[in-house]
This record gives sequence, structure tokens and C-alpha cells, in this order.
Amino acid sequence: MPIYEYRCQQCGHEMEAIQKMSDDPLTDCPECNNSALQKLVSAAGFRLKGGGWYETDFKSGGKKNVAQSDKKGSGGGSSGGCGSGACGGH
Repeated sequence: MPIYEYRCQQCGHEMEAIQKMSDDPLTDCPECNNSALQKLVSAAGFRLKGGGWYETDFKSGGKKNVAQSDKKGSGGGSSGGCGSGACGGH
């Protein structure tokens, strides 16, 4: 899901929100409670998470697996991918 940036036109508070592309823009500022939030024009950020081709096929050297690094104390030895690279279900 995309990460959108907002700025309140009343108090200047800036924030980010993870929203579906189909969601209506936010309007209420969490700081001043006015309906003055405006979506900023910026490149929408996003994060790919979990195992899959982007997570296993294009990494080299000591780059860590994002899915595994999010699990605090997981201790699992796998890279979150398909091991040998022969994935049937991805």
C-alpha cells in the first residue's frame, strides 16, 4: 500500500499515512482537530514485504531479508525465500 504525506493548513503538522489508493484523502488533523489536512504532491512511498522474487532474486552479499528483520527474535534460519530458488507457488 502507498504511503502518503499530509500537511495541516492550520497548524503545519506533517504526517504520513498508509492508505489504499481507493481510500478518500484524510481531512482531520490529529494535532489540532481541524479539517485542514491536505495531501502533498510527492512520490508515493511503499514497502514490499515478505518472501518473493523481489526479496530473494535480486539481492547479493550481506543484504538482509526485510521480512525476517521485521520479526523480532524470530531466530529462523531461512531467508524467507524458496531456498534453492525453485519456487512453484510464487
